[in-house]
Amino acid sequence: MSAEQRCLPNRGVCRTEVSAEQRLKVLKLNLPAPSEPFGTYAEAVQTGDLLFLTGMLPTEGRVAKFVGRVGAELDVEAGRNAARLAAMNALAVARQHLGSLDRVKRIVRLGVSVATSGDVRDHPNIADGASVLFEDVFGRDKNPTRLVYGVASLPLGVPVELELIFEVQS
Repeated sequence: MSAEQRCLPNRGVCRTEVSAEQRLKVLKLNLPAPSEPFGTYAEAVQTGDLLFLTGMLPTEGRVAKFVGRVGAELDVEAGRNAARLAAMNALAVARQHLGSLDRVKRIVRLGVSVATSGDVRDHPNIADGASVLFEDVFGRDKNPTRLVYGVASLPLGVPVELELIFEVQS
């Protein structure tokens, strides 16, 4: 495969220069409505070529879809699904701010906080719920650096919170 061709991972779909917006369509992913702040802060702030997103939660509308700590009320798979939903919300906020996800040059940093019972050791697998989605949408060459933390609790009692920094085209 030439350097100009990119494939959707594990999907068998190859096109020349597949954009993020095209990938969403091929993957049949419909982004939710962008979330609204749960307090006094901005969901997204751009400075220069960097777009910072606030902590993204696994919510639908203003309701937490997943509540509890991994290893206590939730299992690893639920934590992974929560991370994926938070990632979908992040994409929706980024698209709202940028007008199109095609303006994303790369994801620079993904921070993942996971609320656990304290004895969970599978944080990377939980974080992959978000990472796999981002790779599917943007491609492997735009994968970010990543930090994963275990924490005692998160806003609204959710199991996962994401923080993202994107490099964007002007």
